[in-house]
Amino acid sequence: MSASPYPTLAPDGDGWRLKEESTDVVFDLATVRVLGATRLYEDAELRRAVRETTDGALDQPWRFLFATQLSFEPPLTPGVGPAALYPTVVSSARRQFASDLRERGFKRVERGRGERMRTNNGARARLTRYEATFPLADVLDGDADLPPDAAVAVEGWLSVWLADGQFRLAGGAYPTDGLDAVAPGVADDPGTYRNELLSVLRSV
Repeated sequence: MSASPYPTLAPDGDGWRLKEESTDVVFDLATVRVLGATRLYEDAELRRAVRETTDGALDQPWRFLFATQLSFEPPLTPGVGPAALYPTVVSSARRQFASDLRERGFKRVERGRGERMRTNNGARARLTRYEATFPLADVLDGDADLPPDAAVAVEGWLSVWLADGQFRLAGGAYPTDGLDAVAPGVADDPGTYRNELLSVLRSV
């Protein structure tokens, strides 16, 4: 039996649900296509709570995380090791992550500081922080209680590393402020969200 192309990740808590498994071209480099086998999870309990509190007006993933294992088509030649492509893969992955956030409806996506992280298996990963907002005016049109610039603030993280000669990407995002304004009783808990996400990224 062949090994699964998908990376293993195990978010804690009953609220997480496997949303999607997919294999796609994640980006093109100069001479090869980069394929990604991805597992995507979302916090279904948080999504349900916000949906019910807003009578269905807001129904989307508010916390999500993913892990991707990369492969190359055609395979890299013997003279080109994956380490030589590391800077290119990192920069391409950063652009793609920001693009994915925009496709989810987030605005003002900005890349923040970079950090180093060591995975549970000892690999050194590059970790990049993102900030974004989800504007509420268009979704909750006519809600007189909300100012026109009302938005949910979001923080995201992307990690990239090499393990056993293979590239792995992992990341996710979560709300940091503003969600409780439209969904009373659904508390923003960015500290817990951040710690849980980074813990999962280390475990991939």
